[in-house]
This record gives sequence, C-alpha cells and structure tokens, in this order.
Amino acid sequence: MSNEEVLAFETDCHLFQDCGFPAPSVWSFLFEPIAHIGPIEFNKIMLLAFLGTALILTFFWAAFASPKVVPGKLQMVAEAGYDFVRRGVAREIMGKKGEPFVPFLVSLFFFVWVMNLWAVIPFAQFPVTSAIAFPAGLAVVVWVTYMTVTFRTNGFVGGLRNLCVPSGLPKPIYVILTPIEFISNVFLRPFTLAVRLFANMFAGHLLLLLFTIASWYMLGSFVGTLYAIPSLTLALVLTAFEMFIQALQAYVFVVLTANYLSQALEEAH
Repeated sequence: MSNEEVLAFETDCHLFQDCGFPAPSVWSFLFEPIAHIGPIEFNKIMLLAFLGTALILTFFWAAFASPKVVPGKLQMVAEAGYDFVRRGVAREIMGKKGEPFVPFLVSLFFFVWVMNLWAVIPFAQFPVTSAIAFPAGLAVVVWVTYMTVTFRTNGFVGGLRNLCVPSGLPKPIYVILTPIEFISNVFLRPFTLAVRLFANMFAGHLLLLLFTIASWYMLGSFVGTLYAIPSLTLALVLTAFEMFIQALQAYVFVVLTANYLSQALEEAH
C-alpha cells in the first residue's frame, strides 16, 4: 500500500468529510526500500519476487525429491502442473521437438503465475509483474533463447532467412516484407511479450485498488455505506476475475514463447 493510501486509512478519511478521495496513482506502485544491499535498494517488490521463487523451488523439490510410482498428493499436483504445460503447450505447439524445452516452459509458467498471484494474497497484495522490470527481464530471457535456438538450428544465414524471409511468396513482395518481418521478429516480439503481461497486471491492480479504497472511503455515513456496499461487491467480483486473468496471462506468455521457439526450430527455405 502506498504512502497516500496508508495516510487515508490512518486519518480515517471518508465521504462527506473535509478530505479528498485518495485515488490510486503512480505512488501505488512505488515502495520504500526495506534494506540497502550495496547500491541496490531492496523493496517489497523484490521481496515478493524472492519469496515467490523460493516457494516454487520448495514446492517442486518437495514433490520430486523422492518420486514414487504411486504419487502422493503433492507429487500428483506437481505432475499435473508439469503435464499441463508439457501436453497442452509444448507438445500441442512444438510437437516432439518441444520436449527439451518443457522444463524451461514449466519454469516460465509457474514463475509468471506466482508473481501475478501475489496481487490477491493478503498482506502482499501486489502483482510483481505490474513492475515493468520483471516482464521486461522475462522477455529478454525468452528473446535470447529464441535467437540462440534460431541460429543454432539454421546457422547464421539460415537464421536470418528464418527471421526475415517467409517462404512461398512472390519475390517482389520480399522488398517490403523482409524489413517488416525483421523488425517484428527481432524487436517487436520481446516488446509486446513484456508489455502485454505488464499492462494486464498493472490495470488489474489499479482496478482492485480503486474499488477497495472507494469502499473504505464511502463508509462513515448511512448514505456513504449504501454506496460502499456495491463498491465492495464489485471489488470482490474483480478479485475473482483477476485470479482468472493471472493464470490466463501466465498461459498466454508460455504459449507465445512456445510459438517463437517452434518457429526457431523450423528449417529456413
């Protein structure tokens, strides 16, 4: 919660009182540093990212440290998650060639999902991916993997052809299409991959903040409470909807990554 929101709650500011509505703003996404590690300011967002990573590692380590033929409940849940990405994404999009990339795709899916999920966890209440640095960092990882696979599979010349020259088109079209394909595949893909995830989580968090703060702000009088009830109801509905979007965005991120890698594995013609 930002300084403005904390101040609004502490001063008990409500509708029909001599105070303004503490609308969510850029301050809702900025946090004071918890500690300084050299030149790095360690804040709440970084703490949630570390905690999320630790939870994912602990979960899969506990599930697969001693795998059994007849799996227990934890192993069964982990296997279901792994198999969902393996069958529903890697095999569906990339075929058998996607098998070596399953661990990478599984890691991406669960990391993005957990970072998104912090938005609805009490006391955390902030999606890590609404800070652009994290989607951008993930997009860079995907882009480097995509470029590496492209040139390793096709060589330098074949890789450029794979990125810029779609097969089966009339030759005059390539004059226009080749630079467009190059810009799209090399620059726009990582950009849109990052912005899509960031924008969805940013907007979702902003909406949840707006209706939650509004519910509190409108309390304090009978008329205000009548307004607060539908606002709180909508905040709860949006929370449920946001949980769906969080999982969906993790799935979309991994599906697009698999599509890029599938193209990288195609032989240039």
